[in-house]
Amino acid sequence: MPFDLPHLPVSEKLADLAEALGRENRAVLSAPPGAGKTTLVPLHLLDQPWRGDGRIVLLEPRRLAARAAAGRMANLIGEGVGDTVGYRMRLDNRVSARTRIEVVTEGVFARMILDDPELQGVAAVLFDEFHERSLDADFGLALALDAQAALRPDLRILVMSATLDIERVATLLDNPPVIVSEGRSFPIEIRHQDRPGGTRIEDAVTSAIKGALDQETGSILAFLPGQAEIRRVAERLQDRVNASTHVAPLYGNLSQKEQDEAIRPAPAGTRKVVLATSIAETSITIDGVRIVIDSGLQRLPVFEPSTGITRLETVRVSRASADQRAGRAGRTEPGIAIRLWHQGQTAALPAFTPPEILASDLSNLVLDMAHWGVLEPHGLRFIDPPPVAAWNEARILLQTLGALDQTGALTGKGRSMRDLALPARLSAMVLTAAENGQAAEAARLAVLLTEQGLGGTSLDIDERLRRFEQEKSERASGARRLAERIADGLRSARPQGMHTSAGRLLIYAYPDRIALSRGARGRFVMANGRGAEIEETERLAGSQMLVIADLTGQAARGRVLAAAEIRRDDVEERMPGAIRTADECFFDPASRQVRARRTTRLGAIVFDETPLPKPGGAEAARALADGVRQLGLSALPFSKTGEQLRQRIGFLYRSMGEPWPDMGDDALLARLEDWFIPFQTNVRSLADITPGSLFDGLLSLVPPALQRDLDRFAPTHFTAPTGQSHPIRYDGDEPTLSIRVQELFGLKTHPSVGGGRLPLLLELTSPAHRPIQTTRDLPGFWAGSWKDVRSDMRGRYPKHPWPENPADAAPTTRAKPRGT
Repeated sequence: MPFDLPHLPVSEKLADLAEALGRENRAVLSAPPGAGKTTLVPLHLLDQPWRGDGRIVLLEPRRLAARAAAGRMANLIGEGVGDTVGYRMRLDNRVSARTRIEVVTEGVFARMILDDPELQGVAAVLFDEFHERSLDADFGLALALDAQAALRPDLRILVMSATLDIERVATLLDNPPVIVSEGRSFPIEIRHQDRPGGTRIEDAVTSAIKGALDQETGSILAFLPGQAEIRRVAERLQDRVNASTHVAPLYGNLSQKEQDEAIRPAPAGTRKVVLATSIAETSITIDGVRIVIDSGLQRLPVFEPSTGITRLETVRVSRASADQRAGRAGRTEPGIAIRLWHQGQTAALPAFTPPEILASDLSNLVLDMAHWGVLEPHGLRFIDPPPVAAWNEARILLQTLGALDQTGALTGKGRSMRDLALPARLSAMVLTAAENGQAAEAARLAVLLTEQGLGGTSLDIDERLRRFEQEKSERASGARRLAERIADGLRSARPQGMHTSAGRLLIYAYPDRIALSRGARGRFVMANGRGAEIEETERLAGSQMLVIADLTGQAARGRVLAAAEIRRDDVEERMPGAIRTADECFFDPASRQVRARRTTRLGAIVFDETPLPKPGGAEAARALADGVRQLGLSALPFSKTGEQLRQRIGFLYRSMGEPWPDMGDDALLARLEDWFIPFQTNVRSLADITPGSLFDGLLSLVPPALQRDLDRFAPTHFTAPTGQSHPIRYDGDEPTLSIRVQELFGLKTHPSVGGGRLPLLLELTSPAHRPIQTTRDLPGFWAGSWKDVRSDMRGRYPKHPWPENPADAAPTTRAKPRGT
């Protein structure tokens, strides 16, 4: 099936690549932007004998890139999309029985291989733009490697990228052939325009665009961090460009028609300014663009496992992304890349964008891995394994939703959830709603929440649902058809229930994000204890209760992005038994006392409370322990003796290890049940705690057999040759004794603790208690530097003895007798 393909830089390496994949079943291709790898490699591999009649599956990171790649390949061979070359994505498929190159989004491939581990009819899987390191791409590669090793040794795997950490990828693939294509189609001139401090990025980009329009020819592609910045730049450009210049936004929430319009060549005699997010970094060619303006910023999602919140952070791009962006200028002719930062700052940029797997909600990954039979994060071969904390949080969530059993294995409900191909929470919602005859409504709500921009951008989900029902766009129609397919597979014999609100359905997905007004407009507390805020001008800001589907920002003050109203009786109906009335004993930080109350609550949300008499005994002691955890050990009234005991035992732990107990703050806070609670009887506030009870509690941590050795190994005092007792300090890195040097005369061995094994640090002082020397070797000091000390001190303190041989002199605490 030979084709007359254009000659691009990667053309020189196509024969080497085909030979490598014919010889081995894995390879890596590194080629810069504009080299032609996305389109030429799949077409060239069609003619390889090892392919047989098998399909070539090409993975792209985004729908826009997948459609563009398929369209360009089909155009090169003079066919329509859906013939030899087709594409497959969530809401749009263009494939046929004739299709042999199938361009798919990375999430679709993961679903393909999970449903068919043998990948029947597939000869090769090509991971394009792998440097973006999306979670789906990492997971897809891990699955492909596992399937190749166990089921399909004939499957070819090729990893391709313009900017790639080749060494790590090659190591993961057991060092296969690495093909490197140098050069690009056309040269690119890199320019830098440093953005002055305090200048908004929108103003800097607008100024750079205007300058480029005035001084250069050709269309412009400007990279901005997000949709809001794109909108503001577009507004600034309205009155600053002429009628022959078209400004087009390009970001993920746009319809397919709007995205296609952005990448379509400008009509003859006109220019185009495309304002894009990182969506335009890879695999697309915008004909006519010869100028790239790079803000140097990108917006990345960061997931916090402890809160379940994904927030967006605006960060500097990586050097790899900056190179990728610049490469967009040299696709069809010599170009210019204008970077809005000082040239010297480029070296300080991170080498690569952080892999998505390190900062993502892993609930669907854990669910899919359980389906694959892998129950631990290291069970598959990842370049960067899933973080343990995020893995554990995802596993807990899935167990709460009933998708996993206590061993982490998939349950029957978990298999049904995975079949829906929705985020785990929404899958659980749809399944539960289907049991109540509301599968269709729940499916539409789930699809709405997974397709950004459908139904508008209102944070009121009911309002977005109403708009979604009325939308006439192809994307909305496709989304409704997808919802119908989901619902059709779930309809039960139970009749359809009456129409219900979005909030009543979302209770099944986000029970931990049910929120109650704090009293102030727009301020809420969620059942998980986190705060949430809505702009006061929003209608939902006046709601009494909400269920929050999406929010961002810091845990204490998350900003609500999508929510729906509910009532308390909705929760009682949908979550029977979740709202509970119980007597509670708690620590009040304001009064530093233990209090009691009868509460009716849902998690951290308190609906009603009634004060009760102050408790005592173990219950109060446990509440006080909670207070100590909140305030820290400094809130406890340790005596000087108690502090010294803690320091002594801590020294023995650091120097000898267990069974001497750790006395650090974290260790003691973790063991309050052992040493604090049992010794607090009849106390109701921090003021009631006695220093003696703390001393006894600390001592109880020392095993009884060691308690008698405490004074021997870590004595509180040192008895000098004069008979005087001096305290030993254990508050530093080593035990320290401060003593006047005359009191050690006649001592021929160095003082020690720890049963004679650990020397004291001696701080030798003058008769006026001023430091003159520190030593860990007293005999060496007598024989060495004493001579210099004696020479200096005799003149300052003539009334005190300064013998030539202090090791043989009598110790003293007094001055010399008169007349001597």
